[in-house]
Amino acid sequence: MHGEHSDHISGDDHIDFRDAVFIGPVTGKTEHHHSHHHHHGAAPTALESLPATPSGFTGREPELRVLLDALDPRAPDASTAVLVTAVSGLGGVGKTALALAAAHEARARGWFPGGALFVDLHGYEDTPATADLALQALLRALGVAPAHLPADAEERGALYRTELAGIARNRGSLLLLADNASSADQVRPLLPGCSGHRVLATSRHRLPALGARLLPLGELPVEAAVGLLDRALRGADPADTRIADDPQSAALLAELCGRLPLALNIAAALLSTDPGAPVHELVTELTEAQSRIDCLNDGERSVRLTFDLSYRRLPEAEARLLRLFALLPGTESGLAVVEALQGKRNRTARGLLAALERAHLVERGSRRGRWRLHDLVREYAAGKATAKEREAARARVMSFYLERARAADAYVSTSPDRPPSWSIRINPFRDREEALAWLDEERQNLVAATRWATDPRVAADVLRLAHRLFEYLRLRRYFDDDVAVNRAAQTAARRTGNKCGEAEACNRTGTSLRNTGRVWEAIEAHDQASRLFLAIGHDRGAAQAACNVGTTLGDVGRFDDSIRVLTEALGFFQRSGYRHDEAGVRTNLAVILRKCGRAKEAAETVRRAIDLYRETGDQLRESYARHGYGLALDACGKSREAVAACLDALAVAEEYGDRHGAAKTLYALGLIHDGAGEPERARSYWLRAAEAYDGAGDARNAARARRVAGMVPRC
Repeated sequence: MHGEHSDHISGDDHIDFRDAVFIGPVTGKTEHHHSHHHHHGAAPTALESLPATPSGFTGREPELRVLLDALDPRAPDASTAVLVTAVSGLGGVGKTALALAAAHEARARGWFPGGALFVDLHGYEDTPATADLALQALLRALGVAPAHLPADAEERGALYRTELAGIARNRGSLLLLADNASSADQVRPLLPGCSGHRVLATSRHRLPALGARLLPLGELPVEAAVGLLDRALRGADPADTRIADDPQSAALLAELCGRLPLALNIAAALLSTDPGAPVHELVTELTEAQSRIDCLNDGERSVRLTFDLSYRRLPEAEARLLRLFALLPGTESGLAVVEALQGKRNRTARGLLAALERAHLVERGSRRGRWRLHDLVREYAAGKATAKEREAARARVMSFYLERARAADAYVSTSPDRPPSWSIRINPFRDREEALAWLDEERQNLVAATRWATDPRVAADVLRLAHRLFEYLRLRRYFDDDVAVNRAAQTAARRTGNKCGEAEACNRTGTSLRNTGRVWEAIEAHDQASRLFLAIGHDRGAAQAACNVGTTLGDVGRFDDSIRVLTEALGFFQRSGYRHDEAGVRTNLAVILRKCGRAKEAAETVRRAIDLYRETGDQLRESYARHGYGLALDACGKSREAVAACLDALAVAEEYGDRHGAAKTLYALGLIHDGAGEPERARSYWLRAAEAYDGAGDARNAARARRVAGMVPRC
């Protein structure tokens, strides 16, 4: 508390602090100093002023060890310089609790016989403590009577350092905990001038200008977060076992709190005030709440108010970018989309992100050049965005992603309807490898962006984006994402009244469902697509959907129906001159014919598909046809020609980065060599297939390949 000073000492050992000026909790004791002010009597000191460690402190053992290592007087640099350690992190992440735990443990180990001082700099409140005000409070805590505080700031600093030097000589090293600093300027004047003393500072900003050892603090691990909830509840009632009794709900609650200690303690307090409430009830409340931020308020502590303190100190340019960043789809984003999001501004996005990172409002992502927001910060900042900002942000982001995805699809897709290279206004990719790498990195964000399908302002772009992602998601076998994207495309098409787009998206949804093994749902989706195409007179689309129905019927063993439907579709495409579609039907039909024991027909059917794919320039699908041709030839007893066809298919699959296609062909080569009486070659191909399946993320087929390879007797 701040008030007018009164230097009143009552009796021999009672000190009246009622009108003293201190920053933070203070414990005082009387000492007699033989210094320049000794003739004025004993002055009060506060050399044991550390507040207690919060009772719920837990889960920071690794960070606590780091701090104790830094404070250890036995460290090599302990006697050469004042050591400053800065603990920084998001508001509510538990910086003060960690610093206090480290300070108390250091004192318990006898490391700071000179005492411990605590000063709260209130760095993020409306009226932060100035360094000079903090210095005056510390001088009084050191026993300097207010009447003898120098009038000049520099002289006060010199006296402070002199007092600390005296403590170092007479009592030993001292620890200063400067809590809640908002800048290095608040801390720098408080640094001792002599070696041996230690300064531990906490801040929501990184403080590199102090030359300090930096310890950034993040959210708790899940187990530690659940442990904090349990400890807080048991602290209020030792018999409260709700967290231990429902660990699944406890883990969900920890995640909903962003594993942020402040939010976790608030959640525990909410549960404590309602002893009969099960944990899952609070989980449901937070999940369904319009604002988790507002729910995390126990009347004394509030996540929103804590974030407000940080947000209010931001310059407008940084605050604006934080609001916009929170609107981005996905969990982390790269610089390019942030620059697109920002629009034309004077300050670069990189500089603003660096400033927000120093404030711990933006965090580094999975690698350099990518950033993320804590879940609760994202919700908070998104709530600050205006309707106009939301609308503009979505439009900019969709425009950026659509342009990039179209450019990437020009490399990734091998179908005739891929974007021609001349149509790409500015191509950001040098080759197919770069395009795939960008899609891999941005996949989660691209998929998340399609969830804007219900927004009429961007629904048409969602439909276009989904179309450009289809080949990539199929190639990388992200089938669940593919289902979600194509269903979003159906929603977007209905929103914009695009009947053809709806039918195409429905047909692609069926293909994705088939790839996930949901064959009956796939057949239903393809049937629906066929009806939609027929309703608008799109015969080619209806035939494509029918072809997909026929292929899926083969998956469930209805071979006769499959051959009938595929043959009808083949006739339509032949009559209409759709050569690429004809090639696709032939490739699928050959698989069913081979399974029915009609290997010669299968080989003849798919041989024509190879020629058609070559004519239309689709090398990747030509490799699929060659794979099927190899298996058909092998079934005809022509193992040498079969190996040649599969090796051709393998070369193209590897060139195009089709990891799963390469794995399937390697496995097929193993089968062919095994049937030809060449077990060692078969084993070699199956082991290579297992590695390729691993690379494609297909653990089931990788295990199958290794199992088959292990069954081959060794010579």
